[in-house]
Amino acid sequence: MIRALALALLIAVTTSARAQQAPLQDKPFAEHKIVLQLSDNDPRKQGLVISVANNLMKFYGPDKVAVEIVAFGPGIDLLRLDNPNRKAVESLVSQGARVDICLNTVDTLERDTGQRLAYIAAATPVQVGVAQILLLTESGYTLVRP
Repeated sequence: MIRALALALLIAVTTSARAQQAPLQDKPFAEHKIVLQLSDNDPRKQGLVISVANNLMKFYGPDKVAVEIVAFGPGIDLLRLDNPNRKAVESLVSQGARVDICLNTVDTLERDTGQRLAYIAAATPVQVGVAQILLLTESGYTLVRP
């Protein structure tokens, strides 16, 4: 009885966690699926992630590649309103890429500073950045960490 109850609870928690993640991109003709991890706030690394995403979109064409950038931890600095790369990120999103922001990181910053981080509207909020990466890789995406 306890074992069955524990299993039911585990299934409910797992289902709930997955439900809070962003669904997969709707790109039925994408032949390639890439997830780019951004977990540090180094401006050079941010530029590299943007460059890789742009290069993939140009090389394959926006309909033939699904590109998703997942920012968590210090990597969410890329998605701040005052980040100098804001226009480049918004351009990627307008071309069909998706940029995810980890709400766990946003919540942690709010607890630490007392203020909620304002981030660009082009960002897709996900509850757990690493869980989003796991969901994507389990769905056939290739993980790249430039």
